[in-house]
Amino acid sequence: MTKTIIRKLNQGLIIRHATPDDTQPLAAFNKEIHADWDWVGIGIEDWTLDLISGKGPTFDIDDITIVEDTKTGEIVSTCCLISQTWSYEGIPFKVGRPELVATREAYRRRGLVRQQFEILHEWSEARGELVQAITGIPYYYRQFGYEMTLSLDGGRSGYEVHVPKLKEDQSEPYTFRQATMDDLSFLMSTYELGCKRSLISTVWNEEIWRYELTGKRKHNINRRDIYIIENKGGVSVGFIGIPPIKWKALSVLTVYELTTGFSWSEVTPGVVRFLWRKGEELAKEQDQEQKQFGFWLGESHPAYDVLTSKLPRQHKPYAFYLRVPDLCAFIKNIKHVLENRLANSSFAQYSGEIKLCFYRSGLKLIFSKGQLKEVEELDFIPFESATACFPPLVFLHLLFGHRNMDELDYAFTDCSSKNTESKNLLNVLFPKKPSNVWSIS
Repeated sequence: MTKTIIRKLNQGLIIRHATPDDTQPLAAFNKEIHADWDWVGIGIEDWTLDLISGKGPTFDIDDITIVEDTKTGEIVSTCCLISQTWSYEGIPFKVGRPELVATREAYRRRGLVRQQFEILHEWSEARGELVQAITGIPYYYRQFGYEMTLSLDGGRSGYEVHVPKLKEDQSEPYTFRQATMDDLSFLMSTYELGCKRSLISTVWNEEIWRYELTGKRKHNINRRDIYIIENKGGVSVGFIGIPPIKWKALSVLTVYELTTGFSWSEVTPGVVRFLWRKGEELAKEQDQEQKQFGFWLGESHPAYDVLTSKLPRQHKPYAFYLRVPDLCAFIKNIKHVLENRLANSSFAQYSGEIKLCFYRSGLKLIFSKGQLKEVEELDFIPFESATACFPPLVFLHLLFGHRNMDELDYAFTDCSSKNTESKNLLNVLFPKKPSNVWSIS
């Protein structure tokens, strides 16, 4: 099949689009580079095969870049861009997610990832994506304009002794069954209810839910086995999502939502018991141990509050890397969120200019009676005339609810606000708020 070259490099290397002929070699390559144990390798392989198949609703085979050594025909580096839509307190914005970034060891430190990211960023911009987001190893993606500025995963866990026991005369009040297409409407509405707890969330439409339920390979490392929770009357009360590959001795759920009218304190003990049983099943299937169970639901979740003593171990969140190439455009996109925050605060009807100094650049926000009238990018703002100053990219922590002004002031000596009132105003406009993003993979 004809290979479409995107860019020619030195030493006989080219960057090109993937083709169907790359299916097995690319799956084997990603499995080799990314897998640190056998079952993760299987999961990475299935994920790659699902992506290159083109069956995903937000992804196409042309979204994969391959660096090929034309002297040998080998794949030596690769990555991809998974397009999706996220929400900022109900305001949608497009996101490009680079993933499966890998380079063979002998070809590292040649700028191959940098060149591919230049291409992915061009594609993402052409699609109107205001943000790029990636999960990855510490520090690495800072080189390409990303900042670790949105919580990723984190959770609570316990051991067998913490599994809630039923009384001798008590039967399970809730049952669990595999979700089907008939559950789509319930899954969508219940998921959207849960998203209201999160500053940032992913928009899952019907097509994406269908793909999750029926379109992915069994062991795709990003797939979730979705189970509907029903009461004794057969009424659907919520759902959970369990990864198909056990996390060694730990069995986890990474999604858990209830619909309105049902109690977290009543349902959650049964969820733990079901999770433990599923962990035992997966342990047998995958030749693993079963020693712990965990709720991997981000920094905060209602289940943590009602089962604190049964989830004694806390696991600190990691972080998404985020890149916002046009901060002015992003702020304009969420202007109604900022106006609503002002309207419900002590700064209602605020009028004035907010000048944000990023040392090498700046941003000016002009408000009139609580309405954001203008957002202007500035080449430079003298720090003495700024409302607040932030080292480059540090403002993203405030923007995405990751840290508040007090925390940033403490962590960065060169991050400061003009006065206490300015700090309070910025904390109103950009409050700290947890996010748990179930991104599209």
